[in-house]
Amino acid sequence: MGDGCQRCLTRVPHATLIATIMCCLGVGVFCGTMYRGSALSILMFDEVFHFRLIWIEALQMIFIVGSACMAALGFMLLCLGCLTTGATRQKVYRAWRARVGGRISCAVFMIITYILTFVWLLLLCFLVITTFLFTIFWKLCSKPKNIELSTCIDFTQFDFMFPSSVRQEDLRICEAHKIKLFCKDYVEKAEFMFILAMVSCLLVILSLVHYLMCLSANYAHIRDHEKFQELQELQYLTNPDLHASKDRF
Repeated sequence: MGDGCQRCLTRVPHATLIATIMCCLGVGVFCGTMYRGSALSILMFDEVFHFRLIWIEALQMIFIVGSACMAALGFMLLCLGCLTTGATRQKVYRAWRARVGGRISCAVFMIITYILTFVWLLLLCFLVITTFLFTIFWKLCSKPKNIELSTCIDFTQFDFMFPSSVRQEDLRICEAHKIKLFCKDYVEKAEFMFILAMVSCLLVILSLVHYLMCLSANYAHIRDHEKFQELQELQYLTNPDLHASKDRF
């Protein structure tokens, strides 16, 4: 039983498995936090500044679909890692066509993973800017005068960042209930969501880099296995007795 467990463990692609766990965990947290953060942003702009950003609602569906695609990609890479690990590789990639197909599959997934790494890096840059803006909002809310409600939170100097349809009086948050709505109900919660999303985005990027290393190693293993098969076939041709003795066992 111990030998069976050991043989089973040698077929498990531990590095790819770790990358898959990191990817699924990061994508799951990213999807949840971005969906919640974008929902809070929509409510904040609607109830405090009285305008709606339609494109944020479209982003919510993109986050869900993109997360599902990333999870599917992670499991496909895990399956590919299983096929190129240990004794499974020797059985699956014994034929010449199988080895060529395996190398092409690794190359295609490397290209996809490389492109996705740049996409997630762009998402990370977007999240850094978004988190920075919400941190500024929270710093404005944390000013003693704003906490004591003795002054307004004024965004009129930033009116160029808002749509032209927004009225100037909507850019000044003075009422107690609007300050509570803006600071406690939306900015504080949304900032925490975006910080978590940024951390999860870093985790996904690390998993993609890990996948690239695993795919490069798997490509090299299949190529080296092909050379080993050619050397073995050459030995059988030069020494037929070796092939006959192998068949007896």
